Amino acid sequence: MCIRDRLGGDPGPGRVAAALLVVPSGWLAIELVRSWEYLGGPWGLLGAGQWQVAPALRVASVGGVWLVGLLVVAVNTALAALVCAPRARTAAAAGLVGCAAVVGGVWVWAPVPGFAGTARVAVVQPGVIEGQGSVQRRFDREEELTRQLVGQRLDLVVWGESGVGQDLGRRPDLRDRLAALSRAVGADLLVNVDARRSDRAGIFKSSVLIGPEGPTGERYDKMRLVPFGEYVPARSLLGWATSVGKAAGEDRGRGDHPVVMRLPDTRGSGLRIGPLVCFESAFPDMSRRLTRDGVDVLVAQSATSTFQHSWAPGQHASLAALRAAETWRPVVHATLTGVSTVADPRGRVVGDRLGTDRSAAAVYDVPLARGTSPYVRAGDWAVYGALAVLALFGVCLLYSGR
Repeated sequence: MCIRDRLGGDPGPGRVAAALLVVPSGWLAIELVRSWEYLGGPWGLLGAGQWQVAPALRVASVGGVWLVGLLVVAVNTALAALVCAPRARTAAAAGLVGCAAVVGGVWVWAPVPGFAGTARVAVVQPGVIEGQGSVQRRFDREEELTRQLVGQRLDLVVWGESGVGQDLGRRPDLRDRLAALSRAVGADLLVNVDARRSDRAGIFKSSVLIGPEGPTGERYDKMRLVPFGEYVPARSLLGWATSVGKAAGEDRGRGDHPVVMRLPDTRGSGLRIGPLVCFESAFPDMSRRLTRDGVDVLVAQSATSTFQHSWAPGQHASLAALRAAETWRPVVHATLTGVSTVADPRGRVVGDRLGTDRSAAAVYDVPLARGTSPYVRAGDWAVYGALAVLALFGVCLLYSGR
């Protein structure tokens, strides 16, 4: 429906100019509300669709995915005004020029990350393993793939989410096998344990760093859980969902703080990594916080097997590019069944992605960066600006009605 139909006739320049500010700001406010983790999180933000567009990734480094989405809506609002509001075409054209100026200015003047060497990181993707005994068979396959990495001079090996299905405190045999793998490949392993803990009550999803002697003590418990998938909100009222779908029969435990893990200085790297689990990679604030805490590489461990034959694995993997561009930190996205990928500090894909249904181990020379991106320094200023526009618009409406 055209702007003239919505506003009753052909709107003038003033009303179109206001729409060019209010419509994008309103869109951003709606995305912000539904991005609350208890409403499902910021999956599928409009700006995330631009992950393959180099200028958009540069914009993300300045204002995050929020600024990208704001500009996308502003451009489309201006185009709609050009078509539907003949009396205000000058204002609409000015809006397009303004958006182009923002993107061009960012492209020309915004800083870029400095190169700081590379790290060799391996991703182990076991592929689809289902049926009876799948937990143990998956572990065996991950072990087999990891042994193929011997002699690769690695800094880190990453397994996907829930790659270890039993608590290592209760299964010393698995702990010893993982330690033996670390010794064999000459690098630490970052695995993800999804099991009932022996040292705490409840089931946790935890990123655990394994060295040549076993667990190093570096552990991150997932903080933001998937509603219904990993816990049932208001279970006393909504617990019936477990009988009609795949809702969690028991709520997972929740971590309470992010963790920066430091790898041993075996090759002069001493890398600091920041683990994220599953859809935590969709939250810009989590990767920004880890970057401010000093990580060199962001590592996202995911499964995506529930959505194997859909658009979700590819869309989830694309988030690595956005988080990397926002933070100037490379992102390693490792999954059980695909898509696994690596993005460099500018958001560009490194090497080949491991597609769905593949069972493989891949080694990546991951570019590292120095410096701090404008987005990490300034935060969500685009969101605050949009909220300020809406507040001012509300005040204007209030006084115009008097």
